[in-house]
Amino acid sequence: MTPALRLNTETTEMKTEDDVSPASATQASRSTRIALLLGGIIAAVIGVAVLVWPMKTAVVLTVMIAVWAVIAGLTYLVISITAKELGVGFRIAHALLGLLYLVAGVVAFSELHQSAAFLAIFVTVMVGLLWIMEGFLALFSLSDSQGSRGLTVVLAVVSVVAGVTLVTSPLWGALLLWWLVGIALVVLGVINVFRGLAGS
Repeated sequence: MTPALRLNTETTEMKTEDDVSPASATQASRSTRIALLLGGIIAAVIGVAVLVWPMKTAVVLTVMIAVWAVIAGLTYLVISITAKELGVGFRIAHALLGLLYLVAGVVAFSELHQSAAFLAIFVTVMVGLLWIMEGFLALFSLSDSQGSRGLTVVLAVVSVVAGVTLVTSPLWGALLLWWLVGIALVVLGVINVFRGLAGS
């Protein structure tokens, strides 16, 4: 490479690096602030809705899941019919999966309140089982623990007790978890709004 060509290349690279500076940084900062503000407001509004109208928001969530199930079911059915390159087994599996999704979506639409209650209880039991497993795993791995063993035991026992409570009382557990979700959304939303305003 000749010295003139090398000098020209280095100048172009320096220009490119300089061009990315103040205007782009300001634009990125403004976009971040707007995203924080909008995300915070939406999260706070949803959190308030969860706290004020817990059953209605649960039904809305159930409707969204039911719509997704119907769309997913139709998609799988279309794939099973149109994807000629797939084998017969794969097409049958896609058709069966599509029918299951469709049935689940239609059933959820037909009994929205019952479906919302079932979904809440199902999620609560799953969370309870996960907490129980997490607690026992912490106890079983106690010998390999790097931190405080006493704190690990306390956290493991709390996790198991909380998990058993959710599994044995799923209805109350669902209400408690729903309230915690609402409170968390409001708190995180307000924090993000303040973060967005603080940067302006």
